[in-house]
Amino acid sequence: MLKVCSGDLDKLGLLFERHKTALFGYFYRITGRAEISEDLVQNVFLRILRYRSQFTGDGRFATWMYHIAHNVCADHFKKMGARATGGGFSSVTQEDGETPEVRLLIDECLQRAEEALGQLRADQREILVLSRYQGLNSREIGQILGCSVGTVRVRVFRAITSLRQVYAELEG
Repeated sequence: MLKVCSGDLDKLGLLFERHKTALFGYFYRITGRAEISEDLVQNVFLRILRYRSQFTGDGRFATWMYHIAHNVCADHFKKMGARATGGGFSSVTQEDGETPEVRLLIDECLQRAEEALGQLRADQREILVLSRYQGLNSREIGQILGCSVGTVRVRVFRAITSLRQVYAELEG
């Protein structure tokens, strides 16, 4: 990213190739729609290009990128005036010796979990995606969302609690 900041715009393509899949997963788990997620990924990189001078190199590029992604997502939902539907659990590969009955049970559980995630508030869904699927730590999420590490941990805990409650309602 520092090379992009210094004018080597060809390196932006390398950053895009390196981060597009993770960003797509982030947006897909929040929106549940592939075509919207693809557009939002493109918007993130347009903003990275536009605001490249604001990247100081003090923190990780991924943290700065997800801060931009968070803003792109928020702008999208303001513009659409709609609630995200969620979705996009990664597929679980079949284990050796797994019976069709076990596979069916796993698929049902994943479908129920995906539905439960989709029923959470957008802010709860986003914090779970950042922490559990994108692998960001509490400090990085705090930088992205503009809050303290303690606040992030409380929000993650509350989101997990809500997810468990919704999942239990769907199950029973």
